[in-house]
Amino acid sequence: MSGLTESHYLKFPFSVGKEGPKISTRSEHVREQIEQVLFTSPKERVFRPEFGVGVRRLVFEPNNTALRNTTVKRLNASLAEALHGEVDPHTLEIEVRSEDAKLNIQISYVLAAINKKESYMFVAGSSGENSG
Repeated sequence: MSGLTESHYLKFPFSVGKEGPKISTRSEHVREQIEQVLFTSPKERVFRPEFGVGVRRLVFEPNNTALRNTTVKRLNASLAEALHGEVDPHTLEIEVRSEDAKLNIQISYVLAAINKKESYMFVAGSSGENSG
């Protein structure tokens, strides 16, 4: 990376290996933060009751435009706050689709410090979660 050293963060969920605590790169750390926002339900964290979107509960909600638009707005606000300093908030792109008891969430963004565009698909529902 042309002279830049890669930052390291504690892995989420936290775990310890033979050589000590496992770590994540900046890209992995941002993805782990997004997963926390997506899959944590509001009021689940005692000292941060407003944190999280709780997409698991949206899987069986009616599949309509109003719900998708509300979900995108809630995700955009939550992610902009959680990723402050890591991601340029103007570059957040969120697409929500539902099909066959699954909620597919495509999130794209640019890492602010290194100007690198990344995109991940997250899946919530009956056939598994946290696809990437």
